Amino acid sequence: MNHDYPHVPLEFHEYPPAEMAARARAFADELMRRRTVRDFSDRPVPREIVAAAIDAARHAPSGANHQPWHFVAVSDAALKRRIRAAAEAEEKAFYSGRASAEWLEALRPLGTDWQKPFLEIAPWLIVVFAEQWGRWPDGRRRKNYYVPESTGIASGFLLACLHHAGLATLTHTPNPMAFLGETLGRPKNEKAIMIIVAGYPAAGAVVPTHALQKKPLGDVATFL
Repeated sequence: MNHDYPHVPLEFHEYPPAEMAARARAFADELMRRRTVRDFSDRPVPREIVAAAIDAARHAPSGANHQPWHFVAVSDAALKRRIRAAAEAEEKAFYSGRASAEWLEALRPLGTDWQKPFLEIAPWLIVVFAEQWGRWPDGRRRKNYYVPESTGIASGFLLACLHHAGLATLTHTPNPMAFLGETLGRPKNEKAIMIIVAGYPAAGAVVPTHALQKKPLGDVATFL
């Protein structure tokens, strides 16, 4: 390994194998309880909870450590209203002809449609932007690497932290999403990739049975 640049000692916490297994199992069990929620309460959520979750996300690994992401946390009612209106316009076009019959068939068990009231009701919308390129300290344009992969990992960190904190979440991906950059005043080198809706579930919230059908471990993992 090249040590021409400064390095610091690794901070690493090791646990006995039995404790490692218990910790891994407990964390897996906790994440297995995460559900995508579409019925949200308007009950407020303190800003510091969302800030802590974004703080966790910004420590995700990324290509060349360029951290090609930006998170815009929206709680302003007027902005949420604008986002909902623009998203529903795109979703209405999607459900009215833009989507293929096969895609609509895949969505049918989830019971979704073009109406997205949660974008206005939930206390927080976290819009995840992928930074296509950045700048070096001297102002030169800097290429970013593995942008979709890096931003996807960071979004996973964010979802896990929000769930661990005790909040319900939803990933929403209206297509196209260019309106998000325009609405939120983001630069042209950033591309919106999803909205993470976060808050408390509404009283009596339900989730589709279809969403509980997960592939077994043996179908998604191979140990050699």
